[in-house]
Amino acid sequence: MPALTENLHLHPLVIAALSRCTFPPAGSAVTCAVSGGADSMALLILSVAHGCRVTAIHVDHGLRPNSHREAERVRDFAKMLGADFVAKQVHIEPGGNLEARAREARYSVLPAEVLTGHSADDQAETVLINLLRGAGLRGLSGMQPNQQHPLLKLRRVETQALCEALGIEVVNDPSNDDPQFQRNRVRRELIPLLDELANRDVAALLARQADLLRSDAELLDELATHLDPSDAQELVAAPIALARRAIRAWIASPYPPDAATVERVLAVARGEVTACDIGDNRQVRRSHQRLRIVAKSESTNIS
Repeated sequence: MPALTENLHLHPLVIAALSRCTFPPAGSAVTCAVSGGADSMALLILSVAHGCRVTAIHVDHGLRPNSHREAERVRDFAKMLGADFVAKQVHIEPGGNLEARAREARYSVLPAEVLTGHSADDQAETVLINLLRGAGLRGLSGMQPNQQHPLLKLRRVETQALCEALGIEVVNDPSNDDPQFQRNRVRRELIPLLDELANRDVAALLARQADLLRSDAELLDELATHLDPSDAQELVAAPIALARRAIRAWIASPYPPDAATVERVLAVARGEVTACDIGDNRQVRRSHQRLRIVAKSESTNIS
């Protein structure tokens, strides 16, 4: 392995993968979230091969017996590659919504600029999950391809093949097979069914569609910045797609509001009602054709 790691950037699979990755420039200091699975181990390998100064960070959720051994495996491999290593631990109580709570706990201890090993297959799953949740154009655009998601153009079979070719033993998380988690059912049931019905690789199709929808969403978002969301007349006169986007950006706190909340604000702009709740103990109120965000407890004359 030492000889292999010294010439890692010359391996043909590494060269092929890096040509489609979006890492920061060589020499940049990066932190990679590394669980020990094939995607995250490939992230670690490729970030080192690209020439970044890498710190691998592993988060132990404590959900499985001997989970600390996974951190040790990542630590040893990071050391072999010449990368730094940081271990984090989080505590998650048993109960419902485990997947979401584990993700929230994980990201609470990861730096904001952390790199993740999400692949094109993860992108496809995200698009389908967002569709099932009733997401709009932004949700159907999936994850943003950028330096924090450098592997989004790679397929899961490629990260697995890279690890196998380099003789890397990866962690197989049994929770990835648990049908109680929606993403697992999308991955193991829905996408194979769609492949069969469409007679094609649907994951690749969904990833491409996400790119197209993202371009449309970015254009609409840019056009929406020219609207004044506090001007009721301007909102009502604007194309509805732009008005909704302007409102969504205006009242985000910090997360974008749902569609029903945006429609309530539009009703205020149209004069159908004088105020509406927008969450977080806030209201949008109209006075003299101007909209403003106020605390629900604020006493205001409304005309």
